[in-house]
Amino acid sequence: MSSPVNILGISAFYHDSAACLIRDGRIVAAAQEERFTRKKHDESFPTHAVEYCLREGGVTIGDINYLGFYDKPFLKFERLLLTYLTYAPAGIRSFLQAMPVWLKQKIFLKDYLMNELGYEGQVIFAEHHESHAASAFFPSPFKEAAVLTMDGVGEWTTSSYGVGRDNRIELLADINFPHSLGLLYSAFTYYLGFRVNSGEYKVMGLAPYGEPKYVDLIKEHLINIKADGSFRLNMEYFNYCVGLTMTNKKFDRLFGGPPRVPETALSQRDMDLARSVQEVTEEVMMLMARHVHQETGLKNLCLAGGVALNCVGNGKILKEGPFENIWIQPAAGDAGGALGVAAFIWYQYLNNPREVNEADDLQAGTYLGPQYAAPEVEEFLKLHSYPYSVIKPEELPRRIAALINDQNVIGLFNGRMEFGPRALGARSIIGDARSEKMQSIINLKIKFRESFRPFAPSVLREKVSEYFDMDADSPYMLLVAGVHSDKILPESKEVTATGLEKLKVCRSVIPAVTHVDYSARVQTVQPQTNALYYNILQEFDKLSGCPVIINTSFNIRGEPIVCTPEDAYRCFMCTDMDYLVLENCILDKNLQPESEEFRKENISRILD
Repeated sequence: MSSPVNILGISAFYHDSAACLIRDGRIVAAAQEERFTRKKHDESFPTHAVEYCLREGGVTIGDINYLGFYDKPFLKFERLLLTYLTYAPAGIRSFLQAMPVWLKQKIFLKDYLMNELGYEGQVIFAEHHESHAASAFFPSPFKEAAVLTMDGVGEWTTSSYGVGRDNRIELLADINFPHSLGLLYSAFTYYLGFRVNSGEYKVMGLAPYGEPKYVDLIKEHLINIKADGSFRLNMEYFNYCVGLTMTNKKFDRLFGGPPRVPETALSQRDMDLARSVQEVTEEVMMLMARHVHQETGLKNLCLAGGVALNCVGNGKILKEGPFENIWIQPAAGDAGGALGVAAFIWYQYLNNPREVNEADDLQAGTYLGPQYAAPEVEEFLKLHSYPYSVIKPEELPRRIAALINDQNVIGLFNGRMEFGPRALGARSIIGDARSEKMQSIINLKIKFRESFRPFAPSVLREKVSEYFDMDADSPYMLLVAGVHSDKILPESKEVTATGLEKLKVCRSVIPAVTHVDYSARVQTVQPQTNALYYNILQEFDKLSGCPVIINTSFNIRGEPIVCTPEDAYRCFMCTDMDYLVLENCILDKNLQPESEEFRKENISRILD
């Protein structure tokens, strides 16, 4: 019997560093570095994530047969150098800031990786969008599919498409830097006062509050879109090639003022800008999808890259596009590149066969992170003398469902942590979707974030079409669908409201997860991927007649999703959550030895 082949994939140094271990084609473990360091979008070398993957796999670095890195540093360096030369002498500050890091670490990455890990085997570098494409196709449930990748930028490529068949992917065409759909969206993220590579979700959530007043202006001055979805940006309005900002003074003049100062009040203009760039982005995504379908003739589509986290655009492709089925890599951003390069090595480089189960993907629900057994949790609670109750596993779903039905907000910590930006029932904050007040309560008193941010529904897969305009799997919360007309309150259509006043309108029988445009970012739940979470929904449905609950990530603003029981307890105590579920232990906030000092110290630590 031959020994197993262990492949370690790494993404690092730009944002969302991560590691992934694949053994004989099976994804053993994957995690982002931010979850361990508690630094959101941590870009540093994923030391802790690597340690976790090796530990989960029961191996040492000496057992790793191949080490993969998710992009090619020499190609990226070439792009940076040629960009600086093209725009010289502009951009000298940016150039001087970037070069020392490149010369010290990034350009000699192979040596750095081997020294950092103490690794002596073979190192393989895939191209950035090759890694994205591999992460999209190889874990998918499709024997063959079209593949579309869209992000800010890799080495040179910003978007690409190709075909995946059996154990191979072939990229057929691309769009190159500086023309980038992701960077266009990030430019508006910056202009609207949000953090680039972090605040794009906020722009998407803000969009329905506005009107698409600036679409024509964007298409006239900023982007020239072709019928096949290809495009060119007018670089006279952007600063990201040479400067330390995304936009410039000409961009300011076009839209009537400087960028919004972060944390200041949002204006109607801000909302209209968000709506406008969202609509332009959706148009490009749809044109690309139609062109890819026309060129490949395939019925399945796989998506990855940061733009594939735009679940509104994804939902539009599913509903209006030509593909029958869509599968989106749940860690679609750079973190997923670690998984992609490892899968690429196993299938394409080593030419191993790929077996597909069309009823399910190979991502294992993306529950690929650390888990903590019940004895470990109890040991932690006893060590700190935190009061808790132990619940029998068979009684736990019913107990949690009853707490939700009684309007409690619960931190749910169970099983393996999710890989990717979405919490899917393993590290989630959950509540009653029927509550008119719940959206505001969770945003302001628990998440400490902007009031306009919507929440996602988790729904029993078999009942999704009763509540939403879709009947498809959406296990990774990456598709937006309309709330079913039967669940919408007709009187809400008569209310005239603008801007954030739209928040005050009760729109459906599940108002806490119904966005102001009557849409929702849906997560469908099935028993084979998360039995406890499915059973909670089932028990809640029995109690309330509603198979839908709120699901938002277990963290507060500015903090990564919690990883350990200690992270979960700290977050629980620093917010107005009512109960914390740690595996089969339930903690009641009212019984905890809370002190104001603890709260102040830990809120400061979390938000630092």
